Amino acid sequence: MKNTATNFLLSIAAALLIVLSSGSIAAAFSSNTKLGDGALASVTTGTSDTALGANALNADTTGVRDTATGNAALVRNTISNDNTANGFGSLFSNTGGNENTATGSRALYSNSTGSDNTATGVIALYHNTTGIDNTATGVLALLDNTTGSNNTATGFSALNDNTTGSYNTASGVQALFGNGTGNLNTASGYQSLFSNAEGSNNTASGYQSLFSNSGGSDNTATGSGALARNTTGLQNTAIGRSALFNNTSGQANLGVGYQAGLNLTTGNNNIDIGNVGMAAEASTIRLGTQGTQTATYIAGITGSALTGSDVVISSAGRLGVVASSARYKKDISTMGASTDGLMKLRPVTFRYKDDPQAIKQYGLVAEEVEKVYPELVVHDDAGKVQSVRYSMLTSMLLNVVKKQQAELLEQKASMQKQMAELAKERVANQRQATQIAEVKAQLKASRELQLATRTAFEERLSKIELVMAAKDGSRNLAAAFNR
Repeated sequence: MKNTATNFLLSIAAALLIVLSSGSIAAAFSSNTKLGDGALASVTTGTSDTALGANALNADTTGVRDTATGNAALVRNTISNDNTANGFGSLFSNTGGNENTATGSRALYSNSTGSDNTATGVIALYHNTTGIDNTATGVLALLDNTTGSNNTATGFSALNDNTTGSYNTASGVQALFGNGTGNLNTASGYQSLFSNAEGSNNTASGYQSLFSNSGGSDNTATGSGALARNTTGLQNTAIGRSALFNNTSGQANLGVGYQAGLNLTTGNNNIDIGNVGMAAEASTIRLGTQGTQTATYIAGITGSALTGSDVVISSAGRLGVVASSARYKKDISTMGASTDGLMKLRPVTFRYKDDPQAIKQYGLVAEEVEKVYPELVVHDDAGKVQSVRYSMLTSMLLNVVKKQQAELLEQKASMQKQMAELAKERVANQRQATQIAEVKAQLKASRELQLATRTAFEERLSKIELVMAAKDGSRNLAAAFNR
């Protein structure tokens, strides 16, 4: 290739020397330069044109400041101005386009009225007809572009299939290769956005990033293979190698890190940072990977009073949960009387000094708790009392409740025993009352019988006395008995 270019330049230099020495330069006007059979053959009023090569600027009549180097370069140009064509058939069909630059065999070959285009490379911008402000650097770059404008393609076959898409930027071999009508896309890297046909506002940076995207829009992929299988998904952001690799139609997903969101396929509104995610899940946030990240440190939490849900956090800012499984514990024993000190704690109401809403709070004072249960108090890095481990109070209160429940059950059993004994005594008392009533009735009947017997006896004695008196005139029964 280098030898060919060198030989070409030497041939031109030799030809110029021959022409200059022979005085055979032909020009319609003194400011035009031509060299080659049919070069500038039709010029009339055109000035400042340069044609080097057979049929270069052959049809030019009034065009000015055009430069054609190579066989059939700018061959059909008639009135266009400020075009530069270097290479066989470059800007071959240009008729009314201005300020175009074509370097390479058949670069901008089909351009007719398109202006301000730059094509560098064999067949670069070959099919462009009326598109403007395009830049193609590389063999077959922007090959099929016809009316698309403001595109930039750098690399072999970059934006190869683009026809009417505009404002696209492709840097890399076959970057945005299949783009047809998509607009405002940026692809940097080998085969990045390779299959994009009509998707717009996509940004892909990295080897085969957004490779399969066809109609998806507003996606950003940074990293080799990022969003590689996305086809119609929208508003996804993937940062990192193979981030969101398997996403096809999922929308509004964020993957940050190596293979972040790798397992996501169709789910929407997911955030995966350092996590491969789950297929088809939606509206889920995953930070880190279980088993890989074993500690979490977040600044700006410790010492910041706030209302909301309780969170277990160390003085160093490490977040976690209270482990309850026996496999994490040792020296396990029943609390027993260790919770008797709870009655010494003073529940209080208060308001945080930094709370603009001054919401009334309920709790304990850490300094007071420390005097009774120092193990329930959390200290900051400086060793100062900071908070109370309220989560521990739940199990301690449960122990107190259980103890009270046991005491209540014991008291209940005792009371039930006493009530049973009282019931027995009541039955016995009732039996005695019945017996007493019976005795009373018997005594009453006996007294009544005795009274009746005495009355009858006295009545009989009275009758006897009357009989006796009738006989001897004496009513003294005793004297009568004595006689």
